[in-house]
Amino acid sequence: MPASIRKIGPPESMRAQIHDDLRQRLQNLDFGPDDRLVDTEIARTYGTSRMPAREALMLLANEGFVRRTSRGFVIPKLTPEDVRDVFEVRRLIEPAAAARACTALTPHLIARLAAARDLVASAADPRALMLANMAFRAAWIDALVNRRLRDAVEAFSHHVQAVRIITLRDPRVQGVVIAGVERLHAAFATRDGANAYAAMADFITAAEAEYFRAAADAERLSASAAERRCAAPAERHRGAGAAKRPHTAGDAP
Repeated sequence: MPASIRKIGPPESMRAQIHDDLRQRLQNLDFGPDDRLVDTEIARTYGTSRMPAREALMLLANEGFVRRTSRGFVIPKLTPEDVRDVFEVRRLIEPAAAARACTALTPHLIARLAAARDLVASAADPRALMLANMAFRAAWIDALVNRRLRDAVEAFSHHVQAVRIITLRDPRVQGVVIAGVERLHAAFATRDGANAYAAMADFITAAEAEYFRAAADAERLSASAAERRCAAPAERHRGAGAAKRPHTAGDAP
């Protein structure tokens, strides 16, 4: 946790500001899977009392960004079943939300989408692509007038981020993201709700397929590495046995 105190506003808004800042930091990958967020440390970091920090963490837990444990809060680890379930819910919600966003896109939001699309296309590395993708997603979500719909879409931000972390290092996935954002931008720029719906549905389906392909590849690599580690002692043992065996008359010179 950073030692310096982060600037924060009036006491009545401390919980909201801590919550918003921590959520942004979680989305930006400032915390890793082994980090623990403890209310006393968070309070010290933000220069406030323990209660606003704890309330902010509890709210983040309710939103799915962190999970409460006996020793603080941690980033939740998604099982394959979790991932499938959330992708199913996203397919039910996000295409309709994208279509709805088309009805309320302002020139300012369309400009934000275009700027984010350009950043996606020009991203030089996986982290830059991830941040640009986040900016694009935030822009169209900001067009949702229905607060509950917006909250429902944002509730899966951690899931979206988990998928990005696992897949965006793969050049093939990068191409899927760039093409998907380009197609979504074309629909948003023309406020075409039907095309936005179809583009988002296809984007989510492609993301799910790439996630499980990447997970399977990682599992195969892990299994292969484990096999090599198990084989190494046996190879060393055979080599040592051969070195100790005495020469006999029948041995080749």
